[in-house]
Amino acid sequence: MDTRWLQAFIAVAEELHFGRAAAKLHIAQSPLSQIIRKLEKTLGSELFTRNTRSVELTAAGMTFLPYAREVLAQLETGRQATHAVAGEVVGRVRFGYSGVLNHVVLPGLVRAVHHQLPNVTLELVGRVLTQDAIVQLEQGMLDAACVGLPIEATDLSTRLLLAEPLGAVLPEDHPLAAEPAVAVAQLRGEPFITTSTSGGSALLQTTMRQCADAGFRPTIVQEASDPYVVLLLVAGGVGVSLVTESIAPMMPPGAVYRPLHDATVTLEHGVAWSSRAPSPALHAVLELVDHAIV
Repeated sequence: MDTRWLQAFIAVAEELHFGRAAAKLHIAQSPLSQIIRKLEKTLGSELFTRNTRSVELTAAGMTFLPYAREVLAQLETGRQATHAVAGEVVGRVRFGYSGVLNHVVLPGLVRAVHHQLPNVTLELVGRVLTQDAIVQLEQGMLDAACVGLPIEATDLSTRLLLAEPLGAVLPEDHPLAAEPAVAVAQLRGEPFITTSTSGGSALLQTTMRQCADAGFRPTIVQEASDPYVVLLLVAGGVGVSLVTESIAPMMPPGAVYRPLHDATVTLEHGVAWSSRAPSPALHAVLELVDHAIV
């Protein structure tokens, strides 16, 4: 079985669209369809159901997908091992992140990998909230990811990077914006803007715990998948929000950050990765993560 068949299968499985998968692989759509048909004939099972409007994995395709990824991963690990004999670290690391910690970790990490691991490609995958990251790590779609801790996943390893309290983001004309610090209870009854309730946002979960400690449940009027969009909505006067203090320097015009003088919880930022035979490249990148906090 040609490894290019596995690469083609994985591309279609991830895109669920032959045109996008072909573009991703830099081949025409017709040869890609032929490769998939050859693979299905070899396996004796249909891997996709196709019609004019959609492509979906069959039960056989879903079963085969992790094995296809594992085969390619093992080949890549073997290739990296041959270079390791010569003292080189070679490979690719797919690193997921969300908008909360990316500006704290990523600049230093990208710089360190570029200078210290020139033969390692760091592939950044954005807007990956904690629960999404867990799923993608377990499925082999990511090698490592920034997550909120703790997480419930027995086959993932984690390490704490940073713990920080929350603060309030307010429109600049809000009555509390003139205060040097605010109490969480002062935000009772305010319209809240939060990160998305889908995807398992650690920031949202921490916000809910912080408000619960102050004796109320926030009234959420709007959600956004990107924390910076949350800040823009606050600046536009849509509502208020709670964010970590490391985001304070990112305030857009029209929004102000005020610390909480009665903060009771912290958001624990961490990095997670699969416990199953991490590659030498992933090991090397993880060693650099702790030193990437700016």
